[in-house]
Amino acid sequence: MSEIRDAIWFAEKITDRTIRGIAIETSALIRGGALPVGTKLPAIRDLAFALGISPATISEAWSELRRQKIISGRGRNGTWVSGDRFVAKPERLASSGNYGVDVLNLTAAVPDVTLLPNLTEAMVYGASAENLNSYERSRILPELEAAVRETWPYEPEAFLATNGGYNAVYTMMNALVMPGAAVAIENPTGMRLLDILEDRGARIVPVECDHHGPLPSSLEAAMKYRPVAFIFQPRVHSVTGQSVSTERMSRLAEILRNTDTLIVEDDGIADIADQPRQSLGHLFPERVIHIFSFSKTHGPDLRLAVLSSSRAIVEQIQSYRSFSAGWTSRILQAAGAWLIRDPATQEILQRAKAIYARRRGDLVRALQDRNIDAAHGCGLSAWVPVSSEPFAMVTLAARGIAVHPGAKFSLLPGNYLRVATATLSDRCIEVADSIALAASHD
Repeated sequence: MSEIRDAIWFAEKITDRTIRGIAIETSALIRGGALPVGTKLPAIRDLAFALGISPATISEAWSELRRQKIISGRGRNGTWVSGDRFVAKPERLASSGNYGVDVLNLTAAVPDVTLLPNLTEAMVYGASAENLNSYERSRILPELEAAVRETWPYEPEAFLATNGGYNAVYTMMNALVMPGAAVAIENPTGMRLLDILEDRGARIVPVECDHHGPLPSSLEAAMKYRPVAFIFQPRVHSVTGQSVSTERMSRLAEILRNTDTLIVEDDGIADIADQPRQSLGHLFPERVIHIFSFSKTHGPDLRLAVLSSSRAIVEQIQSYRSFSAGWTSRILQAAGAWLIRDPATQEILQRAKAIYARRRGDLVRALQDRNIDAAHGCGLSAWVPVSSEPFAMVTLAARGIAVHPGAKFSLLPGNYLRVATATLSDRCIEVADSIALAASHD
């Protein structure tokens, strides 16, 4: 016999009464066990009345949950929580396809493996790491902390080694942000960041951007929701390739000054960026969380990132980690420290930086020559405006080119393509011609 949750019970649990909010908060209730499998949901009209909203809003939210196979049933027979279990998965990342060998795959903005440093010597060194094989849940190896401090953009109270940049964000979100809490984030942004926020059940507040970074007016509007955190990429935006200007950083600081919002700075492109590192940590050291990833520069299998913040925040994040691994491999931390100190590795990074910049720049210039308003910048991808996103995707697919639709990176309407450029070497003109054709749909 199924359980039943009435409309009043539901109304007390739902705080965000938009379509997206109802879908996210209902899925969070299911994930948390408050709505077990087999629970019958209240009638749409009853729930709409209790929430004070249109039945159409509930219907659209339920449709989204049906698409995710979280609930089933419809009409007079009622709607139930379905399935043997609720399995969280990164929807945007999981929807990426397998394109085969005959397709030029420009979906993944990942490093060219031929431009990464060899890890052999670093791993040999790492095998002799201090306190190796201890079950002590240490935050970071002293030698890695000493190495990263030399170029850190401000002087923080504490550091923490994590298993990559996204692991840092995921762990931080679960340690510091309650389901249903508002989180402001740049729009567009990394699709995996959106996956993490949605999995946590956060109320995502998009902050629009221009070529100089997050728009002050949009951030001011977002602050009205009292977000627990604001997540942005001050050095190089992983999707658009733009950097936050010095003037814009100052304006953002003014807006954030009289708030208690956590400021999460994500530096995922790291030292293959042309721009210098920057942070608001010198102004707000008690609530800035600065994340620096080594995946794009030294290799994803190094599984290493470092974050900094106040001692209190780092301790909260570390406490949450104690439920699982508890610490990042000391072998990998020591290997990372060795690579930071190694002159040959620094030469490899400088060469990779120049090659990535040339590949991205060549595509952007070719697109501009074809009257496509792609922006110069940095990083491993380009953000390309088109007239119709669906038409552009189909047109490129017909020409054997795979890219990501902009919708995967955005919460707001728009027509863009995210084109990876890291491995684009000798087919730049072909790709530019194809994109120009794809972008021209009226």
